[in-house]
Amino acid sequence: MNELPEPDKVIDIDLPVVAKKGLYITGLALIILLVIHFVLEKGMYIRLSFISILLFIVGYVLLIVLHELFHLLGFRLFAGVPWRKMVVGVNLKLGIAYATTDELMSNKEIRKALLLPFWMTGILPALIGLYIGSGVVIVLSALLIGGAVGDFVMYKELKKLPDNWFIKDDPELPRLYVFSPKKTA
Repeated sequence: MNELPEPDKVIDIDLPVVAKKGLYITGLALIILLVIHFVLEKGMYIRLSFISILLFIVGYVLLIVLHELFHLLGFRLFAGVPWRKMVVGVNLKLGIAYATTDELMSNKEIRKALLLPFWMTGILPALIGLYIGSGVVIVLSALLIGGAVGDFVMYKELKKLPDNWFIKDDPELPRLYVFSPKKTA
């Protein structure tokens, strides 16, 4: 099937709204994680050094890249999308990193792929940071938890639809095209 019919629904993501929610969630995650860190460490101090700042910058870039790569891994694992049909990049005009495919995925499959990066680059690093007592890793995880807000906004919209409907990601915009199964048959 080369040509798709008109979608039943289009889900547009409002980036300014998502950015505001992301800042709020990042702040909330940071406060919660730092309080837990404070309790676990029985106190806390902040030690800034050139190395810690460098690790923060490198870690942030690395985790953003990993976030997008985990979307691709989710497309592969959950929807069977071939690697050659996936693209990862940065849209400097919109100020976002992205992972996309032109393949249709079921609603259930894409929802799993949307949340995989949250768990792997947000929650897992938070647990590691708390375990090893690393403030840098804790702050990075809070940033990536807040950075997953756009994925949660898409997830919330998709959750309203049946699992067997099909979704196509827009390759350039934060937009999803939704198709009923009868339109893709």
